[in-house]
Amino acid sequence: MTSQIANLLKLVGTPRDGALLRFSLGGEYLKNADFEPAIAHLRAAGEKDPGYSAAWKLLGKALAEGGRADEALAAYRKGIDVAEGKGDLQAAKEMTVFARRLEKAIASGKAAPARS
Repeated sequence: MTSQIANLLKLVGTPRDGALLRFSLGGEYLKNADFEPAIAHLRAAGEKDPGYSAAWKLLGKALAEGGRADEALAAYRKGIDVAEGKGDLQAAKEMTVFARRLEKAIASGKAAPARS
């Protein structure tokens, strides 16, 4: 565990525990390819602020890199809806591109739709 993760974890469960904290934790775990805690914290960010399009985008990435392509696709689709709903067109466009790539990878057999 990095010192950055350790410092952020100290804030979990405190009044500062919000979407940004969980997004930051998810990003740090993802940098270390530690997918399960990354996914858990990014899901928590989305629960704390369902309109946080960046959290949905990073959750999609974490799920895709963690071998959970079908869940990644669902996260990207939710993120696209959220981003379009609040006028964040750049984020919606990026997630649309990622979702299309993932759909193609699944269709070609290059990405497993789900891990057992």
